[in-house]
Amino acid sequence: MTWLRKPWVGPLAFVVVAFVAFSLPPYLTGDRLQARVQSDWGPHYPLLVMHVVFASVAIITCVVQIWPWFRSRFPAWHRRVGRVYVFAGVLPAGLSGLVIGWMTPFGPVAVVSTVMLAVLWLWFTALAWRAARRRQFRDHRKWMIRSFTLTVSIITNRIWGVFGFLAFSDRVPEEQLPWVLAGISTWAGWVVPLLISQWWLERKPARRGAPVEQRETVPV
Repeated sequence: MTWLRKPWVGPLAFVVVAFVAFSLPPYLTGDRLQARVQSDWGPHYPLLVMHVVFASVAIITCVVQIWPWFRSRFPAWHRRVGRVYVFAGVLPAGLSGLVIGWMTPFGPVAVVSTVMLAVLWLWFTALAWRAARRRQFRDHRKWMIRSFTLTVSIITNRIWGVFGFLAFSDRVPEEQLPWVLAGISTWAGWVVPLLISQWWLERKPARRGAPVEQRETVPV
């Protein structure tokens, strides 16, 4: 079957589902104390819950959207899921992330990184949507790859956090450690994957006239 020719789909879907299954439930209880990020700022918790819920929608739907077999086999559903990704995922998650990023308790380095991530996430997704509406499908694909990269960067963020802890837990005073780890993970979590995705786009451009590309050219 053609979908088996993309062996990365299954592992990626498994990682995403496992990550959402671990990250989302504490924010569905309504218990502020179960939030993994605590802040004294009153609106922080409801905005954090909003961000986590809608970001979960975004990360699940984006896996479906980049699945080549699904795009070519079900173009109408690709359009519908795309609307969910944009309007019930990235848009509310990005806007709420912009606010809670500005109010993060982890210091100015994390503030700048998180705000930049939210702005770029919204921007890349908007450009991908606009390109699809204009039937500029090669540009749509490129912007969606960048949007997808930022969507799943929350997972790599956690990985860099683990490396940062192992490297600096014995070298940094305990009261400063959260700021150091946040600075490392928030920047490396999205900058490194974005640079890799850009390298991949420039090194392996879409082939002109490829059958899959033709089947993917459906209006949004």
